[in-house]
Amino acid sequence: MWLAAIQLVSGRHWQDNREQIVAELAVLPKERPLLVLLPENFALFGERQGYLDGAETIGEGSIQQQLAAWAREYGIWLVAGAMPTTISGSDHIHTSSLVFDPSGELRGHYHKIHLFDVDVADNHGRYRESETFSPGEAPVLVDTPFGPLGLSICYDLRFPELYRQLARAGARVLLIPAAFTAVTGEAHWEPLLRARAIENQCYVVAANQGGTHETGRQTWGHSMVIDPWGRVLASKESGRGTVLTKMEPGLIDELHRTMPVLTHARLL
Repeated sequence: MWLAAIQLVSGRHWQDNREQIVAELAVLPKERPLLVLLPENFALFGERQGYLDGAETIGEGSIQQQLAAWAREYGIWLVAGAMPTTISGSDHIHTSSLVFDPSGELRGHYHKIHLFDVDVADNHGRYRESETFSPGEAPVLVDTPFGPLGLSICYDLRFPELYRQLARAGARVLLIPAAFTAVTGEAHWEPLLRARAIENQCYVVAANQGGTHETGRQTWGHSMVIDPWGRVLASKESGRGTVLTKMEPGLIDELHRTMPVLTHARLL
C-alpha cells in the first residue's frame, strides 16, 4: 500500500497546471493500491475572479472529468486536494477536496471549514478567504482500502479538534492539501503536521504548493508523509515533485494496542 503527495507550483491556468500533474502521474510506481494527494489550488492559483470563473458544480465540469479519467487510467485513489466549487444561489464558493476511486467514481467530497483570514509578513500581506469562499460545516471521512480517510484543507491544520473528531470516528490516514505561505510554513508546517500524526495515531499525507507563483505569492513546499509515531518518511523541499512511501497499517493497530490515547482521552 503506497501513499503519495504531489507538490506543484501552480499558476492561474488549468491547462498549464494540468501538464505539471501529468508529468508527476507518469512516474508513479506500478504497485497498487496507491493513494495520490494533490495540493490545494492544484487547478487554479490566482485571484478572486479566477476562482469564481473556474468553480465547478460537484460532480460536473471538465476539471473533475479529467481527475476521474486520471484515476481510471492510473488505477489510483486520487484526492483532488482543493479546487473551487459552486454554491447554488450564492455569490461565494467553496474550496473543496474530492476523492476519486480507481474506477473514476467520485466517492466523497469535503468543503474547507476554516477560512484563512489573517495578515502575514510576506509580499502578499493580507489574506481574506472569506471574501470569496464560504466555510464548510462538517468533517468528512471516506472509506478506502487504506482505511477511512480524514479530509481537511490547509488552514484546518491549526485546529486540532477537527482531527481528533476524525480520529475518533475511525480515520487512519489524515489528508492535508495546502498552499501554506513561506512565512507560516517555515515556522509551523512540520511541527503541526507531526503533532496531528502523533496525537491521533494516524498517517498524515500533506501535499503543499512549493515555490513562487505567477501572482508573486510564495509557498513553503516541504510536502511530506508522516507515520503515526511522528516520523517523516518522505519529504520534498521545494519545486514540483512527488513524495512517496509505503504504508504499514499494522503500525496503527500496534499503537492503538500499546498506547490507547483515544480511549484515555477524558476531555471530549
